[in-house]
Formats: sequence, structure tokens, C-alpha cells
Amino acid sequence: MAFDEVERPAAREANDREHTLTLREALRLYPKAISFSLLFSTAIIMEGYDLSLLGSFYGYDAFKQKFGNEVDSNGNPIVSADWQTYIQVGGMCGQIIGLYINGWVSDAFGYKKTMLASQVLMIGLIFFPFFAPNLQVLLAGNILLGLPWGIFQTLTLAYASDVAPVVLRPYLTAYVNLCWVIGQLIGAGVLRGFSTMGGDWSYRIPFALQWAWPPFIMLGTLFAPESPWWLVRKERYEDAKRSILSLVTQCDVPFDADAQVELLKATNQMEIENSAGTNYWHCFMRSDLRRTEVASISYTAQALCGSSLMGYAVQFYLEAGLSSERALDFNVIQYCVGAVGVVLSWFLMSRFGRRHIYICGMAALFFILIAVGALGFAKKTEQTGWAIGSLLVVYTFVYDMTIGPIAYTIVAEISSTRLKAKTIVLARNFSNIAGLVTNTLMPRMLGRNSWNWGAKTGLFWAGWCLLIFIWAFFRLPEPKGRTYGELDLLFEHKVPARKFASTKVDQFPTSGSTEKVQEE
Repeated sequence: MAFDEVERPAAREANDREHTLTLREALRLYPKAISFSLLFSTAIIMEGYDLSLLGSFYGYDAFKQKFGNEVDSNGNPIVSADWQTYIQVGGMCGQIIGLYINGWVSDAFGYKKTMLASQVLMIGLIFFPFFAPNLQVLLAGNILLGLPWGIFQTLTLAYASDVAPVVLRPYLTAYVNLCWVIGQLIGAGVLRGFSTMGGDWSYRIPFALQWAWPPFIMLGTLFAPESPWWLVRKERYEDAKRSILSLVTQCDVPFDADAQVELLKATNQMEIENSAGTNYWHCFMRSDLRRTEVASISYTAQALCGSSLMGYAVQFYLEAGLSSERALDFNVIQYCVGAVGVVLSWFLMSRFGRRHIYICGMAALFFILIAVGALGFAKKTEQTGWAIGSLLVVYTFVYDMTIGPIAYTIVAEISSTRLKAKTIVLARNFSNIAGLVTNTLMPRMLGRNSWNWGAKTGLFWAGWCLLIFIWAFFRLPEPKGRTYGELDLLFEHKVPARKFASTKVDQFPTSGSTEKVQEE
């Protein structure tokens, strides 16, 4: 099918409608799309809960009594820095494998079937940590659980960006970050609630609660429509129309499903003509190389800007001089503040876009981490511990208002639709590789029997924030308000990052005009 065979007037009408649709109209027209996107993203709440457990358990008395393999200077059992590294890195290796699997499986079988199969796998693998008698079984369980965890990381974001119109896209993609925070908050609350219970069940019950998520997600997925973009790529146009109709609700907002299908077909055809193919290596060819760079560095920056301090918050607070109870309290407060930050990011994105928030957020994190690192040279007292704890709460708020949610929106928007799943996979895997490094370093930076840097760790991550800030200033484009077809044209014409917002784009120029991209 040649590009000129697409119904251009209908496609142009749908494209124009994407730009004129207001947030209020979108909320009335797309309540089902919002609901199904939120349902898929619930898998990330489950994953955020799962991943928050082990990092916090290392500071958990009952867990240390069961799995501790060495003692600290006071004679208390602890899990060694080496074993913390093995378990954390093992889980990330599983995620890397799961991500690559998802890139092929979701393209071949669709998002629905992939989600259902992953949830079934999740149910079976939870038995490993629940019945783990030693650190070796915990390691095996974390590696295997990494497979569905990796699948969820790509699947939820791709689905959210596929079913949402332009005006809703930043909200639904940034919501994925909120799901991480909600999962971590639930985990922190559960850990705080069982911290005084004692015995094996104080950590077994939090593991068992993981079984509560999959049945609910699977039931909702059965009723969810397949991604219309995936159906168009498979040339199942009638199915794509039915999918689109199942995502909208009849109301007084004008909507033409046929025109929407034509827009998807036109964008898909343009990408076929402008891209080399749909395999992983094609993400590094032509204009897709730049898109992969932006997605990958934006995502990887989450791991390199010091966010690992949040995952090791309980242990970090203990090393800073707080009691076990106060450390767990701070952990809960931290995630509550993070949730507020994500919600605020929705309003900031609609006003300031992605680029400005990302750059300003990275600058703010740099100064906060400098302050944390400086306190590491002060005498360790309860007052110092409270100061460091308060700064980490501020860090969490800024991170979850800027870098955290914005990165998800950038990654979902910046990739071409035909290579979206694979671009997100590559970006997330670069992030996971960076996570492997940070999870190797963090136990040693904080471990009493290792480097024991404590709060001085903040200075190390501040240096990375500075490097990412410089990259973002020169290389990060502004995708706000652009359809996927318009973004294709901006990248194809090699528009500089700082001119993305001001450049005029017309995917369907009227007769007598052939210029699609005009830089101001």
C-alpha cells in the first residue's frame, strides 16, 4: 500500500482533532481507554511492591536473623554486601532477559496475550521467595521473577502510549511512575506494620501478599482491547477499528473511528518508508539511532542520578544514625511524598512540557545530593541523621515530580510506533545495566563492613547528575503536543533538540504546499 493510497483527508481530519481535543473532552471520550491503561499499569504497582521488599528487608531484624551470613561490629547478624549484590544483580539480569523476550513476544502475539502469560508465570514463581530456606534460593527466585518483571516494564508503558490520545499521553505514561511509587509505598507500609511481629512470618506474609495482584490483573486484561497500533501493523484494520471503538464512549464529543484508523495507517506507512525495519538492530539505523539515544539516556539517567538511595533508604537511614523504627517511618513518608510529586508532575507537564522539567529537575537533584554528601563529613548524631533523612525526602519529592515520571513520558513518546516495544526494551535494558552497576556499588558504599561511605555517597551521584544535565541541555528534544507522525517528521528532518518546540510540522500538507517541516 503506497502512502498516497491512504485516505489523506480523513487522516488529516483525525490528526487535526488530536490537536484540538481538550483534556476535559478527552476525559469524557476516553474513560475506557484510561481504565484499561490504568489496569495494565497495575502490574507496575505489583512490581514496585515486590522490588521494594528485599531492599528494605536487609535492614529488617527478623530477616537478618534468618538470612544473615555475617555479623557487624556489634555482633548482630547482617546480610553481607556481596550477597546483597548477588540477589539484586540476579533480579536485574532476569529483568534484562525478560525485556528482550517481551520485545519479540509482544510484537508477535500482542499485548493482551503477553500480559496474561506473564501473570501466570508470576503466580508460580512467587513460591521461591515465600519458601526460601536460604540466600541461594532467594537468589534463584529473584532471577526467575525478573523475567515477568522485565516484561511488565515495557508492556505497560507501550500499551498506555498506544491507547491514549496526545492530550492524555503524558498523564497515562507518567502514571507508570506513580505505580512504582504506590507499590513501594504499599511495601513500606506492610514492612512497617509487620516490623514488630517477629519470626519468619514477619517477612513471609509480605512475600505472600504478592499473590493478591495477578488474579485481579488477569481478569481485567481479558476484557481489555488489543492495541490498535499493533493491529494496524498486522494489517488487521477492522479489528483496529473495533479496538478503537471499545476505547471510546459515545458522548457529545465528535469522533470518527474510520478517520482514526486512517491516521494510524498513514503514520505506519510513513514509518515503513522512512525506517530500515523492525528488528532490534534497526533501532540503531537512520533517524531511529537518535531516538534510541534520547530514550536510552533519559531512562538510564533514572539509575544514575542517585535514585538508588531511595531503594536502600532504610539501610541508609540506619547508617545515618536513626533508630530502626524511625528509619521505617521515614521510608513511608518518603514514598507518600513521592506520590504527591508524581501527581504534581501531571500539571507541570501540561504547562512546561518535558524538556524544561527534566533539565530543572536534574539541576535540583545535583544540589540536594551535594548537601547530603556534605553532611556525610559531619559527626554522626541523631540531628545529622534527621537532616539527611529530611534531605532524602526532599530528593524523593523532586525526583518523582521531574526525572521519574518525565522519563517514562519521553521514552513512550520519542520512539517510532513500529519500533516502540523494542526501543523501550533497549532503553530499559540500558537502564538495567546501569542498575547492575549501582546495585553492585550501593551495598559497598553503605555497608559497615565494606566502604562505609554513608551520606558521602551523595557526592558520587551528584557528579552523574551534572553530566546528565549537560547532555539533556544539548540533546533532549521537546515532544509535547506532537502526534507520532509529527515526531517522525521532526526526527527525519534532523531538527535540533532546542528547536523541536518551535518548529512547525504538517504531516498532511494541503495542495500547493509540499513543505512538511519549517524551522522558525
